[in-house]
Parts: sequence; structure tokens; C-alpha cells
Amino acid sequence: MYTSLVRAQNAFGFFTTVAFAVAALIAASDFLSPRAPTGTLKTTNVQVVRGRPHYYSTKKEEYAIIKFSLDADLSSLFTWNTKQVFVYVTAEWPDSTSGATNATNKAVIWDSIITSPSADHLTNIGPVAKRKLIKSAEGKSIDPSRGKLSLKNQRPKYQITHPTGKVAETDGVTLKLHYNVQPWVGILTWNQDRDYGLWKKMAGGLSKAFQFPAVKSKTADKAKS
Repeated sequence: MYTSLVRAQNAFGFFTTVAFAVAALIAASDFLSPRAPTGTLKTTNVQVVRGRPHYYSTKKEEYAIIKFSLDADLSSLFTWNTKQVFVYVTAEWPDSTSGATNATNKAVIWDSIITSPSADHLTNIGPVAKRKLIKSAEGKSIDPSRGKLSLKNQRPKYQITHPTGKVAETDGVTLKLHYNVQPWVGILTWNQDRDYGLWKKMAGGLSKAFQFPAVKSKTADKAKS
């Protein structure tokens, strides 16, 4: 009855139970750390151009290119259990083509990953930059400066379009800041629409509404010249 195999199974079962209990406590500790992210977004330049979705396409589509400025303080999202924070900016506008009530178009125009000092070894950067990053974080479990962003006239990473291929002269477009917290142990968490205890919804993080401009025609450019 008490063979070596049974004893090994009992020891392993006890170990996994303790490990699960410790992991649950670590995950629950996140709810004791206050979160109060803030952000300010504004557009600096908006253009709409025509282009092909791929090289062999004969049909051109309209693409919006949005430059923006961002000042954000996401330092409160970093705790001893934070692995990294995924930050991204979306352009959103009402969808009048689908016929659905309150339908909204959403497209990502920029994103970035901010690692905590304990996860710097996971960053996908060059060896020299990685050594400098790790050295700057020596002895730090939490580095609040990692969550502070200040971007001026930032170029978008992605041009955006619509399934119809038309975005020019669209009204009610806004930019919105989003985040996704990835912990070492626990669940992924995203932006909140309301306050939950010590976790507060983002203050700001939404630009003023604007309009996609019309596509500049070649004839108009020639007339100006």
C-alpha cells in the first residue's frame, strides 16, 4: 500500500496543491494594488490616400494615415506580478453601412509592449540594447518610469481602411488608448469601463472627434501649381 510510487504520487499531489494555492494568492494580490491610468491623445495630422491592398490588385482602396501625440501615465499598472503591458491606440468611428444599431468600426493604428524589469530578457530587441536595458533595471522589481509615455507627432504603425474600401470624409472619428496587463500569474486584464474597487477606469485616453479628409485629386494639385 505504501510503496515508493504511491509516496511519490502523494508528494507530487501535495506539491501541486501548494503551488496552486501560492499562485492563487499571487494573482489575488493584484486586486490590492491600486490602478489609476491616465492618458491624453490628440491628432496632429490626418491624410487619406489611395492604394492597392496588394501588388496584384487592380482595385484601389482608401487608406487613412493618422499622426498623433500621446502623453500617458500607466505606471500604476506595474506591480511585482506584472510581466508586461501591451499598449495600443485605435481609431473608432460609427458604422452606418452594416445596418446594426450602435455598430462601431475599430482599427489599431499603433501598438507597443512595455516590459517590467523582471521580464527584460524576453524583449525582442538587439543584444546591445537588451544589455543596456537589463543593466538599467538592476535591483528594481518595479520601475514606474516604464509606464510613462510621451510621443509627439507619432507616425502610425498601420494604415487603416474599411471593408468597403472608402474612408474619406467620414465623421465622428476618435482615437482611444487601450492597455492589456499580462501578469506572471493570473488573468489578463484590459481597459475598464467603470471603477472596480482600487482599480479605476482610465482618466482621459480619448481624443476629440475629427473627420477623415477627402482624397486629394491630381487635377486639384496641378491647378494649385
